[in-house]
Amino acid sequence: MSEWNIEEAERVYGVSQWGGGYFRIGEKGNVEVTPVPEDTSISIDFKAVIDEIREEGVQFPVVVRFHDVLRSQVASLNTIFRTTITEAGYNGQYQGVYPVKVNQMREVVEEIVEAGAPFNYGLEAGSKAELLTVLAMNTNEDSLTILNGYKDDEFMRLALLGRKLGRKIVVVVEKYSELLLLVKIAKELNIDPIIGVRAKMTVKGRGKWESSGGERAKFGLTITEIIKTARYLEEQGMAHCLKLLHFHIGSQLTDIRAVKEAMTEGARIYADLHKMGFPLDYVDVGGGLGIDYDGSNSTNESSRNYSMQEYVADVVYGMKEMCDLEDVPHPTLVSESGRAITAHHSCVVTEIVGEIKSNSASIDTEVKDGEHFFVKNMRELAETLDQQDNMQEVYNDASQYKEQALDAFKLRVLTLEELAKIETLYWHIMSHLHAYYANEEYVPEELQELDYSLSSQYLCNFSVFQSAADTWAIDQLLPVVPLTRMNERPEVNCSLVDITCDSDGKIDQFTVGREITDVLPMHKLKKDDPYYVGLFLTGAYQDVMGDMHNLFGRLNEVHIYSYDDDPQDFYIEEVVKGSSVEDVLSIMQYNPKAMASDMKRMIDRQISNGTFNPREAVRWNDFYENCLSGYTYLKP
Repeated sequence: MSEWNIEEAERVYGVSQWGGGYFRIGEKGNVEVTPVPEDTSISIDFKAVIDEIREEGVQFPVVVRFHDVLRSQVASLNTIFRTTITEAGYNGQYQGVYPVKVNQMREVVEEIVEAGAPFNYGLEAGSKAELLTVLAMNTNEDSLTILNGYKDDEFMRLALLGRKLGRKIVVVVEKYSELLLLVKIAKELNIDPIIGVRAKMTVKGRGKWESSGGERAKFGLTITEIIKTARYLEEQGMAHCLKLLHFHIGSQLTDIRAVKEAMTEGARIYADLHKMGFPLDYVDVGGGLGIDYDGSNSTNESSRNYSMQEYVADVVYGMKEMCDLEDVPHPTLVSESGRAITAHHSCVVTEIVGEIKSNSASIDTEVKDGEHFFVKNMRELAETLDQQDNMQEVYNDASQYKEQALDAFKLRVLTLEELAKIETLYWHIMSHLHAYYANEEYVPEELQELDYSLSSQYLCNFSVFQSAADTWAIDQLLPVVPLTRMNERPEVNCSLVDITCDSDGKIDQFTVGREITDVLPMHKLKKDDPYYVGLFLTGAYQDVMGDMHNLFGRLNEVHIYSYDDDPQDFYIEEVVKGSSVEDVLSIMQYNPKAMASDMKRMIDRQISNGTFNPREAVRWNDFYENCLSGYTYLKP
């Protein structure tokens, strides 16, 4: 076996590949965070973060937010657009917006608004609740507020309230009937709206969300409807209100060719509308800027085959080329890149609280008088392993003996103890075969499954459904790595299971050495030495999409800021408490106070019949109430 070192750990876990310049494996074997990539003197050891969280008495699992990473991504996107626009000789500007649906958490939106202020970076809303939020949050009169999604009367009036306040609120028409409603209300209130139209593109994206484009797309107007919209506004004396063309071909675009194709089609629509007498000011290229979840830099569904720089270049140069060919002005470019902005800044940290192993239990398999010959056959096979030449035959025989034993047990031929002996011997044989084939070049197909069947399941104190919903719902790959001990060779292959009582509460797809596997190499658990793993790139969607399966609520949050003058290069700026049991019960329409009162009455009734003495009753009542006010996750 080769010597284990940090380079080998990097090969296995690929931290620098998916880390986006923010994460790496340090010399001590711990994950390190470089929240400002251009300033490598600031380096945060994740173990120091964990130690301080514990010292602060914050219970795990926790969401850790690195706010400097969030600010850095906002600055990077805007800076790259500005630099590329200058280099290309593009005559327009860039005014991006952050789509709050990606992560609506107040702390996240506030940070993005503040970091984006020098760039006039705005917000996008796709629902009435989001619109109410962005009206209050996006107070920069020079930034854009883009409104997507289906809209009703209240939605339109709120948008026009924003216009009355002097904001650049753009109402994007998703279907023709919305236009009629908007024009009616605008005339009623005597307020000129800023109107955009969303084109239903023929180009389709690449990846899980490619159905966002094409003729069967949920949102957008056909070319015919776009022309009809423009003509209707002209008839109503409101042609000057039509300012923006929007298109979107899908989230997490994996292939840069989709971006190139979309820019060609979208730019041509813009150019022709301009020639028809509708001089639009903005072209919104939508979302889709992907991130590399698996570190493969490929067209895999959880990756992308391009960089942020390449994406921006294709947007800018694609629009410039078409505009120059058609001799129309270069519009201001808008994008809605939420995933790329937020994903890296947030991760879930959870403790491994136990190990589940199929072959961990065993019983004495010594010979006993009168035992069934099935037991004898399996024992003889186990005792002669070193004498066997054909390991495939050993596997076939052991599998057959086990199947026969199970049938015999069901027919009351074998006793439970005899079946347990056969099971113990079977797993002994499988472990031997697994070790034998570990160094062989060819492994028979049936025996390849031993890697998984003999692997451990590490029990994690969290809920997949709450904190990593996409891993369950759409098989999204999220990077999972141990946060410490990566300078040690990992000796346990395992999958992760959560503490919900649901068999789907597991993570069993990982990126290991640029391959997708169903087990992840981890380290052996040590008594009295907590072992933590991190689920990374959870800042986009995972923070806000979780449900309360088994009534596990939101996690405690720890907000980290870098601070070069601190010995550890960071400080905890804020701790946001997660859901208590009372919180989740109230959401489910229970009344925790009434429940506590009912429990007290039941306990008090037991005092009179001697089940509890008064002091004991008080302790039990206090215990129940403390559990109601406590965290929904396991205590260490």
